[in-house]
Amino acid sequence: MKAHPVRKYGLILLAFCFASSTLWVSGEPAAAEGKEGKQAVEQTPEEEEAAAEARKEARKQISLPDTVEEARARARWLHEGLHGALQVMHRDFFEEDDAGMLPSQSLDDVFKEMARSWAVEIRWLGVNATKGIDHKPKDRFEERAAAALMDGEIEYEQIEANRYRYVGLVRLQNECLKCHVRERTTLEDRVGGLAISFPMKKKTE
Repeated sequence: MKAHPVRKYGLILLAFCFASSTLWVSGEPAAAEGKEGKQAVEQTPEEEEAAAEARKEARKQISLPDTVEEARARARWLHEGLHGALQVMHRDFFEEDDAGMLPSQSLDDVFKEMARSWAVEIRWLGVNATKGIDHKPKDRFEERAAAALMDGEIEYEQIEANRYRYVGLVRLQNECLKCHVRERTTLEDRVGGLAISFPMKKKTE
């Protein structure tokens, strides 16, 4: 059976997207960890697992942004990378007549891993581009962000309890709406968003 292009090639994009995002967020090359491991003394599997978790937590703390400007730059970087991956998947791999899964749904797996590994929460925000309950605003921040995007803004941000929150514009053109909004009655572009949030470094006195 012929593999669907999104499944066959989309995985390559997902792997690249996740790997580049992880490298950027961690702030250190993946090879450094391997070099460190060669110098370590022999450990039991339990000790190795505990050490790996400790290194992961340490990298999370080291990689947290210090300022709003740094946090904004990271959010814009993630938005651009993920939005670009979505567009390429649609352009090169997606077959409308054989759509087992939408590219945006495939990227949800990347979002889950970013949340698990780096405490970076990412989700699609429907605004007026979908009626799916999973993509509706879930709180006041996302409601305000959706309203801002509808008013023509390209991004919206806020700091909440030492966590940076960002929503960037994702515009859906008419050809996208054949799958995303099947019951549409008009042909104008619709507005969606990509919501991104992650912790910032706590300020010390």
